[in-house]
Amino acid sequence: MDLSIIIPVFNEIHTLPECLRRVEAVNLEREILIVDDGSTDGTRQYLESLPPAEHRSVFFHERNRGKGAAIQTALPHARGDFVVIQDGDLEYDPEDLKALLAAAKNGTPIVYGSRVLGGDPISYLSFYLGGRFLSWLTNRLYGSHITDEPTCYKLFRRDILQEMNLTARGFSFCPEVTALALRKGYSIHEIPISYLPRSKKEGKKISWRTGVGAIYTLLKYRWKRKVS
Repeated sequence: MDLSIIIPVFNEIHTLPECLRRVEAVNLEREILIVDDGSTDGTRQYLESLPPAEHRSVFFHERNRGKGAAIQTALPHARGDFVVIQDGDLEYDPEDLKALLAAAKNGTPIVYGSRVLGGDPISYLSFYLGGRFLSWLTNRLYGSHITDEPTCYKLFRRDILQEMNLTARGFSFCPEVTALALRKGYSIHEIPISYLPRSKKEGKKISWRTGVGAIYTLLKYRWKRKVS
């Protein structure tokens, strides 16, 4: 199997059905691992109503534990050669997964989809500038050359991701996995992706606290003596 697609979701009943339809329509040899992170808006009931499918597995958290925790729940069950994260909203186009996978198969074990290189509209100026700052900070701390550190589309060769000692429970998964990859000596290749941002009213969940947590995580792993 080429690809394991992990979809962590929390209260995404308005977007998840269409997101899942788009993911399943992508012409790839893939499996889909969905983790409901304690949803209370009907998302869990929707997932429970899905007919059994060999290519799809669903896991449930009884309470909200965070995006990172949801990914950690699914990761041991991944069987694909590569693993990618897919948000349950409609900001990212699953058709871009084919280009990410193709780049990885060409010999780059870690591929990020860059919204900056894609040149699509930004959501909020503060979010855009925050993402650019996190990318700059990552490059300064770790000697990398990436443009979109907080992108959702992070594709890893499965063995690399499963061997990481991931501990971040919330949105700090993104800087944690980036920092661990760079500390271990891997390079991160980027390709442009499309991006259709949604507003806070439509359910966007990140806040300034997310940015503070990301900064702390990047600094923590840069000066940590040993990583695993």
